[in-house]
Amino acid sequence: MIKLYLAEDQQLLNTALAGILELEDDLTMIGTATNGQVALEQIATLQPDVALLDIEMPGLTGLEIARRLHEQQPQVKVIILTTFAQIIFKQAISAEVAGYLLKDGPSDDLIVAIHSVMAGKTVYAPELVVGLTNQPQNPLSQRETDVLQAVANGLSNKEVASQLFLSDGTVRNYMSTILSKLAASNRIEAIQIARHNGWL
Repeated sequence: MIKLYLAEDQQLLNTALAGILELEDDLTMIGTATNGQVALEQIATLQPDVALLDIEMPGLTGLEIARRLHEQQPQVKVIILTTFAQIIFKQAISAEVAGYLLKDGPSDDLIVAIHSVMAGKTVYAPELVVGLTNQPQNPLSQRETDVLQAVANGLSNKEVASQLFLSDGTVRNYMSTILSKLAASNRIEAIQIARHNGWL
């Protein structure tokens, strides 16, 4: 019997999906939550085989939970369920999740994915893999990416300079280059473009 835990903040979808999975002879739902922090705490106690996690939840996001589980409970297989396609896909790969599926996919695909990850396989929705290969290359250097990430984290130019051991003028030059490379009119637009393409 495969023990499942479901964290999904939309209560209706949470209930419906749990009900569908419970119909399978070898699957049992041992817990659900609509809040990420609650989910992490319950997963630690309940020890499911597979955790099905929504990306966007109050408390903690699905990826934040995935990263913590990878460090603290690596035996728990994580499948991310999302409506976001390529935008978060690279982050999901870096979090070393076992599966990444779109919510609007057939429930049969999810059931197959659960069995696949229990067999040690990694399962990604085909749309995501195709989208990833079609993504444009990041035009920013690693240092430019570091600067933009720091700005995206809410730091001022002065704070970025201090964190990255640069001068204020160097940070301004980096930002000017970043805006030019991304064809962005301001730093907010640059952050949005980079996030949309999975570069941040």
